[in-house]
Amino acid sequence: MASLDQIIDDFAFLDDWEDRYRYVIELGKALPDLAEEKRTSENKVMGCASQVWLVTHTTGDADNPVMSFEGDSDAHIVRGLVAIVLATYSGKTASEIAGLDAFEIFSKIGLVENLSSQRSNGLRSMVNRIREEARVRAVA
Repeated sequence: MASLDQIIDDFAFLDDWEDRYRYVIELGKALPDLAEEKRTSENKVMGCASQVWLVTHTTGDADNPVMSFEGDSDAHIVRGLVAIVLATYSGKTASEIAGLDAFEIFSKIGLVENLSSQRSNGLRSMVNRIREEARVRAVA
């Protein structure tokens, strides 16, 4: 899976939104498949027009665990967006995630303004869910 830095660099080289759109789809194709037993209503992200599932894993310090995520979608472009969200947040501590606004990053690479309002809302739902899970796990 591509790192966030790699994704940002790649977006910088792609001038045309069509090329960026294809790149997002490629990121989705590279995303590991989510096991069928993890495609549960509990893991489903509400607020997405497409079906999206997110699974959270934590390791380390109980007061501020390192969080990692698995995700999947039934739509190609959304699966790519899932890959970008996972690259943004996986491997960070709960407190880092709670304080990280992914939309600043997404705006910087020109992602948000080129998404339909439905996809943008779905992206916001994914980000909000991850940040809320991090807030719950981070002891202030």
